[in-house]
Amino acid sequence: MNATAQSVSDRHSVKEPSVSLEELVKRAEALRPMLLKNAAESEKQRRAAEENIEAIATAGLFRLMIPKRYGGFEGTLKSHLEVSAALGEGCGGTAWVVALTNVCNWFTGLFPKRAQDEVFSSPDARVSGVFAPSFDTRRVAGGLVASGKWFTSSGILHANWALVGLAEQDGHGALIAQYLALIPINEVSVEDTWFTAGMRASGSNCIVAKEVFIPDHRLMNIVEAVQGIYPTEMKEEASYRSAFMPVSALILTGPQLGMGRAALRYVIDKAPQRAIAYTSFERQTDSAIFQTQIAEAALRIDTAHLRAFRAATEVDEAASRGQPLDYLTRARMRADTGLVISLITEALNILISAHGAGSFAESSPMQRIWRDSNTAARHAIALPAVANEIYGKALLGVENTVSVLV
Repeated sequence: MNATAQSVSDRHSVKEPSVSLEELVKRAEALRPMLLKNAAESEKQRRAAEENIEAIATAGLFRLMIPKRYGGFEGTLKSHLEVSAALGEGCGGTAWVVALTNVCNWFTGLFPKRAQDEVFSSPDARVSGVFAPSFDTRRVAGGLVASGKWFTSSGILHANWALVGLAEQDGHGALIAQYLALIPINEVSVEDTWFTAGMRASGSNCIVAKEVFIPDHRLMNIVEAVQGIYPTEMKEEASYRSAFMPVSALILTGPQLGMGRAALRYVIDKAPQRAIAYTSFERQTDSAIFQTQIAEAALRIDTAHLRAFRAATEVDEAASRGQPLDYLTRARMRADTGLVISLITEALNILISAHGAGSFAESSPMQRIWRDSNTAARHAIALPAVANEIYGKALLGVENTVSVLV
């Protein structure tokens, strides 16, 4: 555990009285002015400002998806989207850190209780992870020894556990199993590799492990998890019955929804004071073309919200009933993810054009929102082309040869 994570954990380790998920969303909304204030500096430093992280920890928002048994709030997928969207209105990179940390905490809630006890020994434990597997592993008594590099681990600069993908092979190179593995942060190192055009504040650096032993209870078979087979013994906890890939994909939409809302609000607020250059319009609000552009952007953002929250509600309700989602629905939800994010990036392009070339001034939040959104939109799980092929195959009853992550 790094010193910063340890100090924050110590300060916020006392369980709160019962707090509603609605109250947590209000806390996230209240942080927007501070996140806006720190957004440019967070981007410059290529990591979320420590003031942001401290305030988010104090508000309990890193505990959103931790089981109540450990002082967490055991949130729903819908609450996850609401919190990360509210934070995304202030700083997309910071919201991304919180979204990815919370989902990794949720993944941890699927592990055996013994692993959960270790990770959640403090209710402010924070986990950062990457699915992509390292094949540099070997079986030893009681677990695996692994080495590897895992790039783009969002939140790793503020985490005290790493969650990484591992593949186990037999002596002939045939795959035995693929896992998610939990490793304490003091057993890995972090390589500074995050130099990007957007999402700089997420600090999504590289995890490096060399000959690290991972006991069996800190290994979760990811193929079984995709099928809804989780090793947690706490089967009565509805939040940890949610479908694995729909949760994994849809959490990527939360910060995007917030960035879309922030851009729309900014352009509308500035419109009465801005002329349209080289025209007779002294105010953008007087232009019918501008009015139409605002409507088109707002409709895309609204449609993105409707689709994201419909899917989140379906996931939450199925988990509450203890019923698995069928394959076709899961495939649609992966496609939903790509569509939601595409709608946001389309809306941002419209808003950038409507607002004008001033959008690209360094002093304008529009250029940062645009870069952050478009960078995050290229996350592999969010790519519409891949998701649409998976969904199309499911609709047509054609075998999915694209990805097991559905």
